[in-house]
Amino acid sequence: MSTTTTLKEIAAQLMRDNKGLLAMDESTNTCNKRFEEVGIPQTEEYRRKYRDLIVNTPGLGRYISGAILFDETIKQNADDGTPFVNILQRNGIIPGIKVDEGAIPMVGFPGEKITEGLDGLGERLKGYYNMGARFAKWRAVITIGAEIPSATCIKANAYTLARYAMFCQEAGLVPIVEPEVVMDGSHSLEKCTEVTTEVLHAVFNALYQHRVDLEGMILKPNMVLPGEDSAEKPSASQVAEATIKCFLRTVPATVPGIAFLSGGQPAELASERLNQMHVQFGDVMPWALTFSYSRAVQQPALEIWKGKDENIVEAQQALLHRAACNSAAKLGKYTAEMESAGYKFQD
Repeated sequence: MSTTTTLKEIAAQLMRDNKGLLAMDESTNTCNKRFEEVGIPQTEEYRRKYRDLIVNTPGLGRYISGAILFDETIKQNADDGTPFVNILQRNGIIPGIKVDEGAIPMVGFPGEKITEGLDGLGERLKGYYNMGARFAKWRAVITIGAEIPSATCIKANAYTLARYAMFCQEAGLVPIVEPEVVMDGSHSLEKCTEVTTEVLHAVFNALYQHRVDLEGMILKPNMVLPGEDSAEKPSASQVAEATIKCFLRTVPATVPGIAFLSGGQPAELASERLNQMHVQFGDVMPWALTFSYSRAVQQPALEIWKGKDENIVEAQQALLHRAACNSAAKLGKYTAEMESAGYKFQD
């Protein structure tokens, strides 16, 4: 079996049926910040305990096809000594790994960022493959503001995403390509459409130039949304229309799947918007469309757990509930009723 065939198969497995991806790849700083907000000690052991709670959630594999891990997490074990990677694999969940080293200010371009991590990437990817990872993720950050984003910032980030994707495929990992147009700011839905369109055109042009096999990758984009400080409050139907029409103009049909980042959206709204896209455009989308959420799946569980063992079961139930809601949204079957206490999901 060729590497290309294997990549296509992994991408297909990640996008299959009713499932989506769980992004549990928060950096140490991000994880500690979220712990601090709910009063959890910011230590490596508590981060391990939290990831233990997640990977050992009973039934998670019914709704999750792949889990994106952080460097610290992929090397950690559960309380009984079993590596997290092994637990995920046992539950039918493909392990993945975040490989970028974060976005830093772009010199000469105030307010804009470039993502680091290409140095030594090839060797790091080989190591992660040997640990069991079969896909990877790299995030680029695009901010909308006065005079930004610049064409230079967009092209530079598109180039690094393409280089990363090329390294991944060479190492036998499916690249998840994440160009995020962030929600920060007061821009309009129309402005986000314009910028997201430009970014995706640049990204796929760079991927083509770097000879990345589009059938062996997954796109992880933002939904097309107004800035969080905007007075504009579009309906789920308007978000669905703006987003899918943008993708139909920019994302080649050969790409097997699109997995949305949540980008700070409230959990229920993220589910509702994904659902509406399937309701309105399920018959015309050439790619699988699913979720790759972090906070929009994990946050309720984190708030329940609070670092206390006696809250683990309830927290796991909350995590599974959000995964199930988003699974239903992928099928266009999510309803507000599913959020009510006592609602039982049908497999």
